[in-house]
Amino acid sequence: MATEKTDKNISEIRKLLKEKKVIVGTQRTIKDLKLGKTGKIYLSSNCSEKTLDTISHYAKLTKTPITKLRYPNDELGILCKKPYSISVLSVPK
Repeated sequence: MATEKTDKNISEIRKLLKEKKVIVGTQRTIKDLKLGKTGKIYLSSNCSEKTLDTISHYAKLTKTPITKLRYPNDELGILCKKPYSISVLSVPK
């Protein structure tokens, strides 16, 4: 069941990437969260505690759902076809 949900998240991320409706990076995600422009957040399994705390705080204020993926940031970077690690992805409203 857990892999079913994870596969659903990965296929959703791939679809969003294809449609170019995903924001990559912690800074942009936090900025958009503060402005209330974020609809959903995806975090890598090894996202830093500081980043997790900051994003959780603003997500709670704006009632934005957070999905913690089971993939580490280097695999998330590969999934997004980027040559670098990605800890945070967000979807605009």
